[in-house]
Parts: sequence; C-alpha cells; structure tokens
Amino acid sequence: MLFFTLYEIISYLINIIVVVVIVQFVLSLLISFNVVNLHNNFVAAIWQAVNAILEPVLAPIRRIMPNTGAVDLSPMVLIIGLTILQIILKNLAYAAL
Repeated sequence: MLFFTLYEIISYLINIIVVVVIVQFVLSLLISFNVVNLHNNFVAAIWQAVNAILEPVLAPIRRIMPNTGAVDLSPMVLIIGLTILQIILKNLAYAAL
C-alpha cells in the first residue's frame, strides 16, 4: 500500500513536469512567431521560470542527443522517458499489492 501511495505522488509530479514541458513548447512557438514577446514583463517572467525549472532536466538529455539543428527533440525525449518511468512504477505498485 505504501508503494502504491508513492507511485501516486510520483505520478502527479511527472504529470506536472509534462504540463510544464508543454507550456514551454507553446510559449516558445508564440515567442518565435512574435505573437508574444519577451519585452512584456509577465511573459518574460513565465519564460524564465519555465526555463529555470526544465533546464536542469533537459541539459543532460541535450548533451547525449545528436545535434539536430533548429529542432530541439529533448522535450519529447523527456516526456517519453517520464511516461516509461510512470508505466514501470505503476506495474511495480500493482505487483506489490
């Protein structure tokens, strides 16, 4: 029962990280297409906060992955890795019951 509770907590944290990755992706598209710009203090604050949260996680992935030019695939790799981790933990939690 304890392991299942830990799985639930880790699962919520993984879901939050995935949402933050999606927010970073959408915000980067909005910035690159000049829908919003970083001269707005609110947008700049959100952009800095999202990057501060995700950069420590994405930097090791970027070092391992080959350079793909303008396309950054590290957020996709992070989401896939976290989803695989979530599936493994779920199976372990149900096996422990």
